[in-house]
Amino acid sequence: MSWLPPDEYVRTLPNATMYAALYFTDVDGDPLFLRSALGVESWQFPGGNMEHGDATPFATAVRECGEETGIEFDEPPVLLLTHFLPARPRWPRAKIGFVFDGGTLTDAELGRIVLDPSEHTEWLVQPIGAWKATMSPRLFARVAAVDEARSSRSAAFLCEPPPTAT
Repeated sequence: MSWLPPDEYVRTLPNATMYAALYFTDVDGDPLFLRSALGVESWQFPGGNMEHGDATPFATAVRECGEETGIEFDEPPVLLLTHFLPARPRWPRAKIGFVFDGGTLTDAELGRIVLDPSEHTEWLVQPIGAWKATMSPRLFARVAAVDEARSSRSAAFLCEPPPTAT
């Protein structure tokens, strides 16, 4: 293969989408999630897809969290999880996710959450065991990995298996 100029070379590479989110807990260590109004996943981390103009995945997480909850996060980035999802029949591109530590929210801070009703219908904080019963196994695997990464102070990598052929 001969050398290609960068603008030509990047067209030969696989494409992926990226998301970034923040992981918050309350003072008891119970995680916060938002209920999706769109039904993609019932419960979601505060965060979303990277857009043109976002300088970094962390900037995406902070922007999306602010848009979705009104929380203005200004702490330095602490990566908890890098997540890779291969392309699937309903989503034709691989997806890479980054979940950062949002820290602990007090009851007063939780009480100031303002949701965008076009995106989320409610927020909920509950013990991690209750989330296991509430979420899909696929999403809960992410939550468990993020929670363990925060506890161990060591970032995790989660790679979902490719879809099986039918």
